[in-house]
Amino acid sequence: MNVLFKAGFVLLACTLSSVEIAAAQPANPGCSSENSLGATQTLHCRTGITIVAEDGARYTLRSNRNGRVDAVELSGKALLIEVAPKPGGNKFEVITPQAIAAVRGTKWAVDAAGDKTSVFVVNGSVRVGPRTGGNGVTLRPGEGVDVEPGAPLTVKRWAPPRVSALLARLGQ
Repeated sequence: MNVLFKAGFVLLACTLSSVEIAAAQPANPGCSSENSLGATQTLHCRTGITIVAEDGARYTLRSNRNGRVDAVELSGKALLIEVAPKPGGNKFEVITPQAIAAVRGTKWAVDAAGDKTSVFVVNGSVRVGPRTGGNGVTLRPGEGVDVEPGAPLTVKRWAPPRVSALLARLGQ
């Protein structure tokens, strides 16, 4: 009976910890949140920005002085961001420990893992530079870059398996 109790407790603890990992982060007042396919979380912000967060992604939304979401700090796992083009631009940044990726209207994914940030563009263009400063690169559809400390930024056309693997993590 004692063994059964312990096994039940372990099962309950594992279940609760997995619920905590998959739990949605609270949405910013300017955004609505929904759980999506594959345990991802989707945020729809009034500014025309949609953010799909991989299960367990660690991120914080940042707002400008008007209370509108204009950036996200990503410290782990991946986000898929879609920024609707607007007259005069709709600037948005993703900031990771290694990189800053900025756009005015596009769809792209950012994956922060360990000491590397990977950025891939689905459509539009994204400007990516090291967080510590230095020369940046501009990515176009189908292109990606890995940002690592001390390494040059090399734009590459990503192979379909790499693209599929990243987008699958984001329910795409």
